[in-house]
Amino acid sequence: MKCADLEDLICEYVDGALAAADRAEIERHLAGCENCAAMARDAADAVEFIHRADAVEPPQELISQILFDTPWHKQRTGWWAKLAHPLLQPRFAMSMALTVLTIGMIMPKMRQFQPADLSPIAVWTGMEGHVERIWERTEKLYDNLKFVYQIRATLREWQQESAVGSRTEKSPTEQGRVPGPDAPAGKP
Repeated sequence: MKCADLEDLICEYVDGALAAADRAEIERHLAGCENCAAMARDAADAVEFIHRADAVEPPQELISQILFDTPWHKQRTGWWAKLAHPLLQPRFAMSMALTVLTIGMIMPKMRQFQPADLSPIAVWTGMEGHVERIWERTEKLYDNLKFVYQIRATLREWQQESAVGSRTEKSPTEQGRVPGPDAPAGKP
């Protein structure tokens, strides 16, 4: 048995919920491994301490006071309760808080809103300017990408040409200097 296996079974061992064969294997491991034996003693001491501790019952007045102070301790059936209940859910409260935070972060970057800003003509003109800028940026990016790809292709061609050229310089068979059968191995 490995130490990791013992760690998985230590709770069942301390509680006495293991089969006899598993228990014997764990005890053999504990006899040979001091670290695991210390861990088993600590776990047994913790369980013994928990069993010795008295069960504490809360006073009845505390329970009554908690129930009385809880705002939703009664069944609410009025129209106001039906309307307010979804608004008091944590997910709604968090979404509202994030909305307020987002607006708070965006507003300092915006100029003051005017009623004229909401007219359809002003909205259309503003959007048209944004669309034109986006189109120009896209065209520029496309032209730059073509240029980058052309540079990469040229560099790749040059690398292939230099690789072919260096291979021809190093290879004696391609240069016509093949050693004959009588020549020594080191000289052409």
